[in-house]
Amino acid sequence: MRKYLFGTGLISAVTGGITLLRGLRDDEPFTWRTALGWASWAITLALAIGAVVDTRRASRGKLVAGDSPRAGEQAKLLKKRLSR
Repeated sequence: MRKYLFGTGLISAVTGGITLLRGLRDDEPFTWRTALGWASWAITLALAIGAVVDTRRASRGKLVAGDSPRAGEQAKLLKKRLSR
């Protein structure tokens, strides 16, 4: 599980969220740019979590969605996992 939690996608999503939270501490008003920043962060976090889920499913030999970057790699990842 450690390899999933410390992936670059999740780390960048968390640091982006921290940056947005720091921006809220200032006395600046909430604008449409801030709302777009939060929406972008939510999409980035959802994609990072989806990539982790797809990688985990593929490494266990289960089916993943056809639009996943891990589609078609189930057999290879399962073989690698079983060889350990």
